[in-house]
Amino acid sequence: MSVKIRLTRGGAKKRPFYHIIVTDSRNARDGRNIERLGYYNPVASGNDKRFELDVARVQHWVSHGAQLSDKVASIYKEAAKSAA
Repeated sequence: MSVKIRLTRGGAKKRPFYHIIVTDSRNARDGRNIERLGYYNPVASGNDKRFELDVARVQHWVSHGAQLSDKVASIYKEAAKSAA
């Protein structure tokens, strides 16, 4: 089984909001997921948080062979830098 950590889309038209999830790579983008690790809000403004990510759980899944998508990898890098 190939496990991926990727984004799933939510939110309204022209106002995207993404959840960062762990899923089987064969599932649809907005389909079944194993675990929700955080969120990403690309249109955050003001005091809204742009993203939130459980870094420890991402490390757990990566140690068990999960692959990060390109965007999640950049969010993870930024989250790890801000947590340190």
